[in-house]
Amino acid sequence: MRVFITGGTGLIGSAVVTELLDHGHQALALARSEASAEKLRAAGAEPVRGSLADHDVLRAAIAGVDGVIHLAFSNDFSSPEALAAGIAEEAAALEVIGAALVGSNRPLVTCSGTPVAEGRPATEDDPLSLDGPVGGRSRAVTAALSLAGHGVRASAVRLPRTVHKDGTGGFAGLLTQIARENGAATYPGDGTQRWPAVHAADAAALFRLALEKAPAGSSWHAVDDEGDRIRDIVDVIGRRLGLPVVAVPAETFGPLGPIFAADQPASSRRTRDMLGWTPTHPSLLADLENITA
Repeated sequence: MRVFITGGTGLIGSAVVTELLDHGHQALALARSEASAEKLRAAGAEPVRGSLADHDVLRAAIAGVDGVIHLAFSNDFSSPEALAAGIAEEAAALEVIGAALVGSNRPLVTCSGTPVAEGRPATEDDPLSLDGPVGGRSRAVTAALSLAGHGVRASAVRLPRTVHKDGTGGFAGLLTQIARENGAATYPGDGTQRWPAVHAADAAALFRLALEKAPAGSSWHAVDDEGDRIRDIVDVIGRRLGLPVVAVPAETFGPLGPIFAADQPASSRRTRDMLGWTPTHPSLLADLENITA
């Protein structure tokens, strides 16, 4: 397949490009800068200059491909306003992408976070929360999945709190960045809340499988580690950086505070059984051992 990817130079997107090329697909990907375009060319992909806000660029790219994988997001969590702007930009882009695919029966694979299920690991059957700081992203993905009734083989890969590689990435990566900036490895609450995780290369394999064979309207969990305690995550970060480990109020983390404080384990049993997805890369706690001071 000839596949258009948004976010193709990020941690996950770079792994997706490699995964697609290694399995005989062609990849073209959105590039916001010449540096990103060069990175894509070096990987063997075709760059498409533009951003999520360039809707005509998106339409033109989609006209010449067999499927789309959407990964791009601003990842600006600096303030509630910045987060809301990024969510609005993504929602508008997804609407454009979906409209360009209507009636074609081509695949669209988009992404979200895993849902919250009170007192147990969330499953692929659990609905996404449409409220809260990132509820807008869930609403955009839900709208994309509804295109299954309009001639689009739409599916969603639900990503865990941390998608990691070489000790970086995801919310655990943010905790590492915060620790370096503040001189202490911090966590909210009592530290017993659990975060699921997956290696970027394993997540990329699931995006490919969803592109190739996921039924329209389906959701899948890219979860390897069902749920590591945040205190255990921060203990590794603190030890690797030689910093103290300290509990702090959730408000310390700004708009991400409520997310960081929530217990959110998740299962991927159905994903493994139905799509044949088998993670093979290091777990989060093992991968965090790659952090250097």
